[in-house]
Amino acid sequence: MSAEHPSAEIFEYETQAVQVGIPRGLGDGVGIPIHQIAAFQFETLEDGASEFQHNTGYSYARLQNPTVKILEERLSALEGGAATVALSTGQAATFTAMLSVCRSGDHIVATSSLFGGTAGLLNNILPLMGITSTLVSNTPDAIRGAMQQSTRLVWAETIGNPAADIADIAACADIAHAQGALLGIDNTWGGVGYLCRPLSHGADMVTHSLTKWAGGHGSVMGGSVTVGDRHDLGRNPIYTDGGGTSILNVRGDSALSWRQRWFGAHQLGMTLSPNSAFMIAQGLETLALRLSRESATALELAGFLEGHAGVGGVAYPGLESSPHHALAVQYLTGGFGAMMTFEVESPAPFLAALKVIRMAPNLGDTRTLVVHPWTTTHSRLPETARRAAGVTPHTIRMSVGVESVEDLKRDLDQALKVALAAGQTGELVR
Repeated sequence: MSAEHPSAEIFEYETQAVQVGIPRGLGDGVGIPIHQIAAFQFETLEDGASEFQHNTGYSYARLQNPTVKILEERLSALEGGAATVALSTGQAATFTAMLSVCRSGDHIVATSSLFGGTAGLLNNILPLMGITSTLVSNTPDAIRGAMQQSTRLVWAETIGNPAADIADIAACADIAHAQGALLGIDNTWGGVGYLCRPLSHGADMVTHSLTKWAGGHGSVMGGSVTVGDRHDLGRNPIYTDGGGTSILNVRGDSALSWRQRWFGAHQLGMTLSPNSAFMIAQGLETLALRLSRESATALELAGFLEGHAGVGGVAYPGLESSPHHALAVQYLTGGFGAMMTFEVESPAPFLAALKVIRMAPNLGDTRTLVVHPWTTTHSRLPETARRAAGVTPHTIRMSVGVESVEDLKRDLDQALKVALAAGQTGELVR
């Protein structure tokens, strides 16, 4: 019986998405089994001692589970990474990634166009642990200017949430590496490597909210951290303190991925359930089909909205009018993504008038969803931080699904006309 599968070879994205993790052989199932198991047996005392020391197999499901491991292998293949730890949510993944390279006294430089939950970690949670951060505009010059001696991590999003700006990943990597820091990229909007593989552009680790395009159907939560194989930990005291007993000396090339599993799963217990792992792995099998369709629809809708009298401005990197279009062409493949924001003078009547598009704070769903970030996802941030993230009181964030583009156009058009007729006056925000 052979356990060979395509993870060890060079295949295209769509092939890896459906093949990685499934063995080949007589009696093997064509699919991924759910291992709903809490603990795994040892035959000898030595087996147990070795597993708890090296964590190369299975002992307790908080650390590792066969179903979750298959998902991790698939995520690593799709992102072109060396190792992945899958966790309970995207927020858990971001927290784990940051803690894996920072401790009290350390500093993070992050771009300001961030998911509200990430900004919350940087502003509210990490300071409790003595970790400080500086949020700057999404440009290499701003990032370079904010670097400190204690900076251990530069953090950005492939496509900013919700500003739809594009990180210059290679430039950010050069800035971070020059000081011995690492570059972390939240690649959630990059669709698990389908639109962008940040590791191939110099990033050291990528995170995902697997709740979004990986799961794809709004039915499961999860997150992941994937690391590459070129990161340099030699100037980070977390990994070098202790000389011969340092993490870097003991764990070698797997030091970063080991610490992330130890932190996120072993110590903090932010474990992904096997049933959720199964559903996410299933979602990955159609991600390319969905995101390709959604990106094409989004580009058409962005052009439609850009020319609509009821819209004050559209932020979508696929538009040639976007100031981020050149970077989008440089870093994105297979489309420009399924996300955009646009400005509506009267958000309340517009949102209430929608008949096909639904108002919900998720994205990456098969259904098209909108939300008003000013009062929801970014509402807990100070006003200056909200505006720095690309959010105004008139901003609508839209995640495009797989519906008919004509039906979506009709729905947007009629809702915008309702908003215009609601008696609002004044020039549209631009």
